Amino acid sequence: MTNDQNAGEAGGFSEVRNFRELAGSFGAVAAAYDRGRPGYPEGLFDELERLWGRRLKGARVLDVGAGTGIATRLLAARGADVVAVEPSAGMAAQFQAVSPDLPLVRGVGDDLPFHDGSADLVTYAQAFHWTHPEKSVPEVLRVLRPGGAVAAWWNVFDESVPWVRARDERLWAALSGRYHGYRRIAELTAPFAAAGLEVSRAELRWQRQVPVEQVVDNLTSRSYFASLAPERREPLLAAERAALLAEFPDGQVVEPYVLDLTVAVRRD
Repeated sequence: MTNDQNAGEAGGFSEVRNFRELAGSFGAVAAAYDRGRPGYPEGLFDELERLWGRRLKGARVLDVGAGTGIATRLLAARGADVVAVEPSAGMAAQFQAVSPDLPLVRGVGDDLPFHDGSADLVTYAQAFHWTHPEKSVPEVLRVLRPGGAVAAWWNVFDESVPWVRARDERLWAALSGRYHGYRRIAELTAPFAAAGLEVSRAELRWQRQVPVEQVVDNLTSRSYFASLAPERREPLLAAERAALLAEFPDGQVVEPYVLDLTVAVRRD
C-alpha cells in the first residue's frame, strides 16, 4: 500500500459515506489531539514564504480548520497577524485553554465569516480535505487581497520506513471503510489551479522523537479512531501500543513524516 491509499487520516471523501461522522469526531478527542499531533518543522514556513514571495511577518492570516491551534501558534511566532477559524466546539475550547491570547472565530472554510479582501493568506493545516472545494475555493478568492495566497499542507506518515508501512497495513485490515489516507494530494488541491491561482508544491522530510503514549494520543485523535465506539477503539490502540513498544523498547518512537505543502497565489 502507498501513501495515496492510507498514509494519513482522510482523503477521497467523495467515496466515504460517513464524512459527517468523521468530521464531527474531533471535539471529543481535542485534548489527545493537542498532546499527540505533530507540529511542523521551521522549514515549512521558510518554504511557504519562498513559494509565496512574501514574508509572514505582519501578514493578515486566516488559519482555517485550526483545531487546537498547533499551526496557529507557529504562524503567530513567525510574526503573522493570525486569526484561527474552527467549527468544532470541543476543539475551539481546547484552543482557547492552550492559547487564550490568540483570536479564534467559529466558522468553516465553506463559508468564511470575513469581509471581502480582508486577508493576505489563508492556511489549511491538515484541514483542506474537510472542505467542499466548490465552496471553499470561491471563499478563498473572496477574502484574499491581490497578491494573497492560500497554503495547504499535510504531515503524511512516511511509508518508506518499514514499521510505519507495517502499521498502516494492520490498520487498513482492521479499519477498512474508515481508514483512509491523504489520497493523491495533487488532486485534492487541483481546484486551486482551476480557479486561476498560481500553484507551487514542495515536500519536506522530517521526523520527531516522542514517547509511545504521545504516538498513541496521535492515533487516538485520528478520525478513524475517534469515531469508533470505545469497546472497539481501545483494543486496537492497545495492540498498537504493544507493537510500538516491540519496535522501540526504550519507549521513545522516532516518527517519520513527509510534509506536503501546496501554495497557490492570487497574482491579479
